[in-house]
Amino acid sequence: MAAAWDLKKAGHDVTIFESASHVGGLASGFKEPHWDSSVEKFYHHWFQSDSEMLGMIRELGLEDKVIFPRPLTVMYHKQKWYPFDSILNALRFPGLGFGLNKIRFGFVGLFLRLTNNWRALEQVTAHEWMLKYAGRQVYEQMWQPLLIGKFGPFYKDVNMAWMWARIKARTTRLGTFEGGFQNFSDLFAEKLREAGVGIRLGTSIESIKQEQAGLSVRSEQGAESFDKVLVTTSPNLMAKLCPELPENYLKGLLGLKSMGAVVMTLSLKHQLSKDGFYWFNVPKEEGYPFLALVEHTNFVSSDHFGGDYIVYAGDYLEAGHEYFSMSADELLERFIPAFQKFNPEFKHEWINKIWVHKTNYAQPVPLVGHSKNIPAIQTPIDGLYFASMSQVYPWDRGTNFAVEIGRRAARMMG
Repeated sequence: MAAAWDLKKAGHDVTIFESASHVGGLASGFKEPHWDSSVEKFYHHWFQSDSEMLGMIRELGLEDKVIFPRPLTVMYHKQKWYPFDSILNALRFPGLGFGLNKIRFGFVGLFLRLTNNWRALEQVTAHEWMLKYAGRQVYEQMWQPLLIGKFGPFYKDVNMAWMWARIKARTTRLGTFEGGFQNFSDLFAEKLREAGVGIRLGTSIESIKQEQAGLSVRSEQGAESFDKVLVTTSPNLMAKLCPELPENYLKGLLGLKSMGAVVMTLSLKHQLSKDGFYWFNVPKEEGYPFLALVEHTNFVSSDHFGGDYIVYAGDYLEAGHEYFSMSADELLERFIPAFQKFNPEFKHEWINKIWVHKTNYAQPVPLVGHSKNIPAIQTPIDGLYFASMSQVYPWDRGTNFAVEIGRRAARMMG
């Protein structure tokens, strides 16, 4: 959508093909009739440092709808949850112990905030680097659970530049959009249509082929010819759509590792966190069946959801994990004992409704020396471009970097 905005402004005729019945992709949401705000399928928020995203919103004239509440993020230590949403709270966190560990934690954080030399950091794994510089206790208490939660069996393979990017680019203030991310996406689509961009929803692309007249894009509605095409799917799907790509480029696409995600969203009759906590960083070694518990209505008031309380339980998982084949009811049975750990009063009767959303492509896995594995935006086929969250590296995936790479691709396309 960001690329389409810029290409249209540059004077091109632009058509967007979207297989879903709505715009928004992984940031899309859903809504019950009595809610005045949508809920994201996969929890999302913005950081105050998301200059590309916030800049795009300003350009669209929608900045008055961006809100930055101050929700509480917490970490676990010895059966208790502690606020972890500022440097001061991080330093107070008892899991760090005292003295040297706190100093090491502080210095590591400061160094990563100040350095821009991520290329040196991508030559070593986060596991090795953190053990060496942060020390075993700080690493095992703070950083290892994050890596295990995000990358599962690949956690020791992820390079340190990924960790650098998270610390460098993120802020403790978290933002959202009035009415939810789906509302933003719908308003963006409206602006695109007003500008003359064609948006075809519910239209799956079957193949993209090079022909003498340009590029032939085939959907269930038949084949159409375009001068230039930008694909913004997963690398795997790109390889399927364009099998004519040279072997080297295809091999690069198929060689990229990524994690999927399974997120359960619950509408509850009562608040789950009595303390009003928003984001629980959940340690898997304590036996929790998910990575994060996020009580959305401790961020955006339950007034926007007809008095319902909205909770997410989410996890990043490797392809083939059992959660991908489990039904919503089976997952719920697995998760209920964990919900009771957060609030012993929690009962099945609290639940109004549950939704489960799954995707095979949610989190790219950056290995050592990863920058040499990034596929070029301009593919070897003339006029064919590819922009995905696997290419925003060293930054971590997110809507901010989706906007940045979309606009970069548009500049290349002219």
